[in-house]
Amino acid sequence: MATHEKRYVIIGNGVAGTTAAETLRKNDPNCSIHLLTNERYPLYNRVSLPRFLQGVLAEQKVMIRDFAWHEQRNIQLITEVLVAGVNTEERVVSTEDGREFPYDALLIASGGWANPLTAPGARDTKHIYNFVTLDDTKTIIERMLESRTALAYGGSFIAYELCDGFAMRKLDTTWLMRGPYWLRNSLDTDGGEVVDNIAKKFGVEVIHGDEIDSVVPSNGVPSYVKTKKGREIQADMIGVGLGITLNTQILEGSPIEVNGGVVVNEYLETNVPGVYAAGDVANFYDSTIKRHHTMGTWDNAKAHGQVAAVNMAGGKQAYVDVPTYTSPLFDVNIAVVGSAESNNPEMETIALREPGDKGNENYRRLFFQENKLVGVLMIGSPKGRKKLIEIVKSQQPFATTAEREALLTLK
Repeated sequence: MATHEKRYVIIGNGVAGTTAAETLRKNDPNCSIHLLTNERYPLYNRVSLPRFLQGVLAEQKVMIRDFAWHEQRNIQLITEVLVAGVNTEERVVSTEDGREFPYDALLIASGGWANPLTAPGARDTKHIYNFVTLDDTKTIIERMLESRTALAYGGSFIAYELCDGFAMRKLDTTWLMRGPYWLRNSLDTDGGEVVDNIAKKFGVEVIHGDEIDSVVPSNGVPSYVKTKKGREIQADMIGVGLGITLNTQILEGSPIEVNGGVVVNEYLETNVPGVYAAGDVANFYDSTIKRHHTMGTWDNAKAHGQVAAVNMAGGKQAYVDVPTYTSPLFDVNIAVVGSAESNNPEMETIALREPGDKGNENYRRLFFQENKLVGVLMIGSPKGRKKLIEIVKSQQPFATTAEREALLTLK
């Protein structure tokens, strides 16, 4: 008796979902692959969006795949579709326009939605932006070209990327954040100061420990914001980086376990056989720090997509990786390796701040768990980064203070 071709459905066409589709096709020329996305584009490089925002990169350079690439590989890319639900008993994904996609194996790579600004006055005011998608970026650029003042709100990567874009476009820019410094779950006071000094060099006014109390519009667009501490900040436009809400509501009513993301084992499989998760939405087991967590980086998502695809097709490959992330931070670079979360009570940290070039400073913070290096955060010079990545991978112990401190100056 002939068996039918394997049917794969992938929710989300970011780098996790598209990499999985590509890997599945390479390993099985006869399977069917449906790749569903709420966006209107094939895969584009989210890491390149900040440079597109700044005007230093053209839109076509942001695109990674086109529709023809999917057609050539017989990957059915379904754009501008919203998933309504997943029926794991019948193994069917249903969409809000009434279509059904049966599967033998399913990958949830649905990412998340940016959290909106909910302060009074924000809801009915135009020109308040999140910055996650290509369409977000295009809309923000349009407004930047007709604005003079801008406010970046939040202590996240997204907020600084908005701030950087505003400043590069020569807008009068204010950066407002609730915490004591940027990236407060990874940096310390010194690291926060280094970032503030870089931003101030570009004319940005940096305000900590305050938050938007209300948006005061004029003719439906922002005029200024009032803060909880009584400040009034002029802004023709507001960029918001207040984190994301993971897109797990599509799984409501299903038995798939959701707890701070879609919970998966070391093979990226959920508690329901044949259902996998990858990328931002996956609460995955990290063998380096021996616990589950989520991670919103490009490298991590791409590696997830490859491993998930192998296992969807019947393989048994565990996810073991040291994700890295680099990003331009105004005129320097920031690099994150592994797990760099100082709010984890099991972590111990040490840091070094020293003069760098162009009037900036270099900053390095190392994260240890059970005497092993598990995370690195570097601002400025990248010297030593590759060696530190190898040390994280090797999991060699550093029991003494002197051994650890030597890593701070590794070149």
